Amino acid sequence: MSDLQVSVCDAVLQVRIARPERHNALSRSTLAEIRAAFAAHAADPGLKAAVLTGTGDASFAAGGDLRDLAVVRERGEAEVMVRDARAALTAVREFPLPVIAALNGRAIGGGAELATSCDFRIATAQASLGYVHGKLGISSQWGGGTALVDLLGPHKALYAMASGTVFGARAALELGLVDVVCEPGETLEDAVQAFLAPMLAMAPQVLRAAKSQVLAAQRGVPAVERVAMELDNAVDTWLHPDHWTAADRVLKPRPS
Repeated sequence: MSDLQVSVCDAVLQVRIARPERHNALSRSTLAEIRAAFAAHAADPGLKAAVLTGTGDASFAAGGDLRDLAVVRERGEAEVMVRDARAALTAVREFPLPVIAALNGRAIGGGAELATSCDFRIATAQASLGYVHGKLGISSQWGGGTALVDLLGPHKALYAMASGTVFGARAALELGLVDVVCEPGETLEDAVQAFLAPMLAMAPQVLRAAKSQVLAAQRGVPAVERVAMELDNAVDTWLHPDHWTAADRVLKPRPS
């Protein structure tokens, strides 16, 4: 049975971890499904964004599935596990459109790494996020440490990882781990829709161009190459029919 529920609705890829009985913990098969879901939809020309969330209101993803991962005992096995899991999070991180983590509950350990592999994080008031790996005697596993340093800067990232603090939604917002916390009475779905609204008003090629610039910078692509990429994006979007349709609306004479 699949560990995910995957659908496309109104130009948004919806990926939901569906393991509530395991607090949406990330087994090796779950991670492989996440990788496959994002890879399968990366070239969909009609998409504008993706939303990743968990089932229920307790956990976004309660870390790696320790029962599944307990069999990984040898160095070679550990390297394969880490590389495969990191590839799954890379598929999320490098998805060519904005990805929102809808934090419906706890995102801890590997779940926190998955959340920070997304471009944005929107949380319920009850959600929490923490790099708690150290409490199990391990470091960040799947590329999430690098992502956390990029997100928070070295000083705050070191504290988050070295202390194993689990930050509540408001504290995570102040720290910069979370972008939006639901207002009282606001559902997570409504908060996500409000956040997505201005993006969904854009053309897919515009969103892809923006994400490509961000990914290039994150990969350390030299500035001269990023400028050339921006030139290509500029020409392609300028010549696209969507641009001329929008321009015609602006230039159309208004009734006197």
